[in-house]
Amino acid sequence: MKKHTIITIGRQFGSGGHEVGKRLSDRLGIPLYDRNLIQMAAGRLGVSEDQAEKADERLWGDIQAASEEAADYAEYIRAMKEEKPLSDKIFEAQSEMIRQIARREPCIIVGRCADYILENEFPCINAFVYAEIRDRIARIMRLYNLNEEEAWEKIRKVDRERKAYYEIHTGNSWGSIEAHQMLFNVSLLDMTDVEDVLTAMYRARR
Repeated sequence: MKKHTIITIGRQFGSGGHEVGKRLSDRLGIPLYDRNLIQMAAGRLGVSEDQAEKADERLWGDIQAASEEAADYAEYIRAMKEEKPLSDKIFEAQSEMIRQIARREPCIIVGRCADYILENEFPCINAFVYAEIRDRIARIMRLYNLNEEEAWEKIRKVDRERKAYYEIHTGNSWGSIEAHQMLFNVSLLDMTDVEDVLTAMYRARR
């Protein structure tokens, strides 16, 4: 049986990675999965969405507090892997759901370490979307109605969370060329250009 092609998109906060995924979903006629995966995983584990979100928030709080004191970030990451909080159970449930979805249909998955989860089993197109900080700040100010300082602080917080989430669960460097097939700087490329490239690659593999 032919395996489905999956597009995975990692992204810096405020870069527009989710928008790229949404535009691709509309253009290709395939579903988009993003934070809805955590809702689905919560249901599978029999916990509420609120509990699942709080588990993630607690993990990030622990990461931020401990990493500020850790002399060696890599050592801290190794230590975190030895623990089994609810957030790890949610990640395991999400991972299995991502595999099941990939077996069922072609799709686009934003974040959630999908590139790592699927790399040895499915033909994937793995992209990472980033942008210059000035453009990210402007975007977050507009989307969340924040001032410049608030937007900058939110970007720092969310990027730190995403980096920790990815590196704890994969052992790879978040946003690196070693971990992704393509990096797209949407400050230098029009978002439509990114969409065109990924669309062409997807259709070439069908």
